[in-house]
Amino acid sequence: MTLLAVENLRVSAPSRELVHGVSFALAPGERLGLVGESGSGKSLTAMAVVGLLATGLRTDGSILLDGRQVVGQPDRRIVPLRGAVASVVFQDPRAALDPLMRLGRQLAEPIRRRAAREGRSLTARALRDEQARWLDRVAIADSRRILNAYPHEVSGGQRQRIAIAMALACGPRLLIADEPTTALDVTTQAEVLDLLDDLVRAEGLALLFISHDLPVVARIADRVIVMRQGEMVEEGPAARVFSQPQHDYTKMLVGAARRLQAALTGDALP
Repeated sequence: MTLLAVENLRVSAPSRELVHGVSFALAPGERLGLVGESGSGKSLTAMAVVGLLATGLRTDGSILLDGRQVVGQPDRRIVPLRGAVASVVFQDPRAALDPLMRLGRQLAEPIRRRAAREGRSLTARALRDEQARWLDRVAIADSRRILNAYPHEVSGGQRQRIAIAMALACGPRLLIADEPTTALDVTTQAEVLDLLDDLVRAEGLALLFISHDLPVVARIADRVIVMRQGEMVEEGPAARVFSQPQHDYTKMLVGAARRLQAALTGDALP
């Protein structure tokens, strides 16, 4: 069964084409990494999947998400797929979270939407229990303080954990993680990656993971697509692509990542 099928995807601005004929498929439970330098088109590709491209950008080709076409559809047709089928964790939780709304209220929204979709009614007590459960799932202690806090009153790692809880509380089958650890320090980055790995496995989700950081992708993805200037230049199992890259651009990325990783930690890509 295919959960996501992208065929000949093109993303265009008024003056030029930014993504050129990208095609891939993702099955339930599969983990796919999109890698490449900034401007390679990986985030544009990911956001096109859920119809979240900026105003003025146009998509062509086909994106079938749970069997339903995304390309060319009005927003009202795509909204029911967001959360119910695919959820997104963004790079910067400060931008994803409402700075004027307490975190508890923000977490309550996806919990309520999922309950309504499943035909369940939630009492105030049941809602609080669900909020506490999701904070526990993302390893956040002191739930009462966190739920009453505003985004600026918690750490960056806590904000990203809450954003992950909100994305998963919707009950999606596909999680799109767009550079989810870039804004975090190295220690917190490792903790969030471990958390994502555990949650994706526990929930049985498909994962589309976007990053320019090859060691991060090697750690969490089974299969990888390398993008350059809007084009796919290499695709295959992550272990093979990172150990035996075929394209010159991939070789350059892997070589740079190995040198940096060795300099910082003494480790290397697998």
